[in-house]
Amino acid sequence: MKKINLYLLPAIVMVLATGLMSCKKKQTTSDGIEYTYIKEGDVAPKNGEYILYNLIVKTDKDSTFISTYDQNMPGYILFNDSLPKESGMDEIFLSLKKGDSIAFEANSMKVFGEQNMPFFLDKEKNVKIQIGVVDITDQQGVEAYFNALQEAQMKKQAENAVKQLEIDTKIIEDYLAEKNIQATKTESGLYYVIEKEGTGPEIESGDLAFVHYAGYLLDGTLFDSSIKEIAQANNTYNEQRDAQGGYGPLEVSVGQGRVIPGWDEGLALLKKGDKAKFFIPSTLAYGDRDSGGPIKANSVLIFDVEITDVQK
Repeated sequence: MKKINLYLLPAIVMVLATGLMSCKKKQTTSDGIEYTYIKEGDVAPKNGEYILYNLIVKTDKDSTFISTYDQNMPGYILFNDSLPKESGMDEIFLSLKKGDSIAFEANSMKVFGEQNMPFFLDKEKNVKIQIGVVDITDQQGVEAYFNALQEAQMKKQAENAVKQLEIDTKIIEDYLAEKNIQATKTESGLYYVIEKEGTGPEIESGDLAFVHYAGYLLDGTLFDSSIKEIAQANNTYNEQRDAQGGYGPLEVSVGQGRVIPGWDEGLALLKKGDKAKFFIPSTLAYGDRDSGGPIKANSVLIFDVEITDVQK
């Protein structure tokens, strides 16, 4: 039987009802874990079927460190009644039925074991666990469930992106007005200014563009540059990068999705020799992801770019 890390997969909405534990049915595993049925189901899985479940795990201080709400993805087990039950956790998960909602508190060692013990847990302390069975279904049903879940997530992301673009547009336009900058806006929400016209070939999708750049936050913080002198002036110079030849024009295969969307779109508006400035809403940059360093979620970015060469 696989260990507990199999079971502690990401999960979604917990469906446990509240109520007095003392009024509910209790069971005890062979290693002494007592668990309580908040709600008891009545459909047991058959061999080859999947148990889809929700999961929340908290410390003894009620601090959640595994949450079905946060992960937005249910856990699942392929049921087989011949699997050995090597621990109380095995017994609990392999006895789950459709409609079950259970809760229990147990020593962290019994739950995780020595090998899978999270570093921040005290081996002598308990953890609090809630499990709710979403469904019992076959492989086709599992695939349909996850496809529907993915579609719902994509729809929600698209709706959030529309709202965020409205916010970012206002931020960019206020910034441009404050700095007295006249910029052109594209249909997607990218703003750009061509500061110096080049004379070389125009960039087309699939071309290899060589780009010198400097990227800034709206407050003027430099987060990256291909130009050594700019990096040195803004305290972002990296000796190891320099030693490896990392300062110099970046090679970009334009329109291939290898850079953020704002770059793919913006570079396709330029030609060799152009110097331009991009004002990129977060929806065309890193979105609601925190990419690390100074770039936080929903950050509007500014890039100074120069096209040093274009290869067809």
